Amino acid sequence: MIIFINGSINSGKSTIAKILADRLGKVALVEVDSLRKFIDWMSIDKSIPINLENAVSVIKNFVKHNIDVVIPYPLSIDNYKNLIKNLKEYKDKIHVFTLSPKLKVALKNRGPRELSNQEKERIRHHYDIGIPNPDFGVIIDNSNETPEETTEKILKIIYPHTN
Repeated sequence: MIIFINGSINSGKSTIAKILADRLGKVALVEVDSLRKFIDWMSIDKSIPINLENAVSVIKNFVKHNIDVVIPYPLSIDNYKNLIKNLKEYKDKIHVFTLSPKLKVALKNRGPRELSNQEKERIRHHYDIGIPNPDFGVIIDNSNETPEETTEKILKIIYPHTN
């Protein structure tokens, strides 16, 4: 199983992905941003396609070894289409969820994280280009949900016949 957790910066992707990985057990949590650290000297716009290409290789390797994968990352429509194309042999195993809190919620500091002005601008950019409201996957407005409630909602969609 491959689970993408899409959404803007500060939408809860990493938190939900970690809870999902804990709940599912024996899951590879692939943080695409950690792949960027290999080439952090490169501009983000140039590194994104390389990071996603590397992520596909990592995902395929884990799936080949029967390890489920959770990937939290903001996906534009083009990046989503590219990922799906490159993972086409696993299309029946892919689940995509977009966390879509209201913009004012995404712009708030939550927990210990203090958003920088640059991060706030990136959040606004993500909302402007439609990352929180794509035409793929399941969109979840998690503005008024705890991370545990959102995780439970995702699990019920993936496993509809369990309690």
